[in-house]
Amino acid sequence: MLNKTITVISLNYHPEDTAIGLYSTQMAEHLQSNGWSVTVITGFPYYPQWEISSNYKNKNNFLEENIKGIRVLRYKQFVPSTPSFIKRIFHILDFTFGSYFNIKKIKKADVVLSIIPFTSSAWLGNLLSKKLNAKHWIHVQDFEFDVALESGITSNSRLNKFFSNTLSKIERKILNSANIVSTISYGMLDKLNTKSKSRTYYFPNWIDNNFINPIGANKHPFLLSKKFKVLYAGNIGEKQDWSLFLQIAKHFNSHNNIEFIIVGNGSFKNKLIKKTEKLKNVNFHEPVPYKELNDLLCSADLHILFQKDDVIDTVMPSKILGMFASKIPSMITGNSNSEVANMMKSTNIGYFFKPIDKLSIIKKVEDLISKNNIQQEIGENARNYVLNSFSKKVVLNLFNQKINQLNEN
Repeated sequence: MLNKTITVISLNYHPEDTAIGLYSTQMAEHLQSNGWSVTVITGFPYYPQWEISSNYKNKNNFLEENIKGIRVLRYKQFVPSTPSFIKRIFHILDFTFGSYFNIKKIKKADVVLSIIPFTSSAWLGNLLSKKLNAKHWIHVQDFEFDVALESGITSNSRLNKFFSNTLSKIERKILNSANIVSTISYGMLDKLNTKSKSRTYYFPNWIDNNFINPIGANKHPFLLSKKFKVLYAGNIGEKQDWSLFLQIAKHFNSHNNIEFIIVGNGSFKNKLIKKTEKLKNVNFHEPVPYKELNDLLCSADLHILFQKDDVIDTVMPSKILGMFASKIPSMITGNSNSEVANMMKSTNIGYFFKPIDKLSIIKKVEDLISKNNIQQEIGENARNYVLNSFSKKVVLNLFNQKINQLNEN
């Protein structure tokens, strides 16, 4: 079909090169390279530092760009420097308000693809698809309502129940109005099937195995020491279990052969810096440009991702794919019933622990320091697993087939 047109609604987009921004960008570029005329409705870049990028601060509130042949319509949304629950609500409402005016600029679309978060993006997608008689695909990267409800919106149980019922009804109505709804993990797909009667599709995040590849990687300046280097690279937010991290780092503070490197930004970063100021083995660095990510990930001796125990399959951390592809062992904590846990237990690709297993974690780190052959075997298994299941080419080619079918039916 000639002149296929698609509008993608996603808060995060290029030049954001982590998390959802990276995937939305690569997905849009893949569509454009496969014959689609692509328009993106998005916000101003702000993540993960929670501040409008310096290159965009002085631009008008509404901005139109052409990036690699893709029309990009932006609105300068409110961004809280310290994102509390109430401030996040204003963040969502402001993006939705501005994007409402941007969708009015779209005159033609065969397909509208809305990315959650935010759920309000899918609401906008519903409006636009109905107006233009287009198919609507909703892609769920994060069940944001579940995150809010599980953390407790208020301390009043009756109010929480009211919010839970109200948000669930809104979510169901929006999801049920789509032609197809996808999400990034099988656990999330099971949850999606309890929320929506629409067709569902497994659309995982992916890894560019040609980009994250230890062959040809150079030592990154942040990881030049001869010590055993434990790396966390990503968002420094409330979802991670920083309490556990502090316990582990404190245990090894008197050891001269190990260091912990934290690379990233996020709402919890300043608090974490303060909590570690007396630890000599913890170093912080700003996020690296995407072009340096391969060198960074492949220069570590161990990757860590400490997740809390209380949320199951609400989020499938995309950073795990990069960790595995680097051929470096990974140590992850979280709920033992989560998809990440099940994946790692069924394959010899890394180490998964419950957050309460502090002593087991410490012992495994000590084992890895002394046994290099274990590191190599686990690292090779992890990379092979990623190449077989989550390569960019495989995932996006299947997605392209599916969206063409949707458009043609």
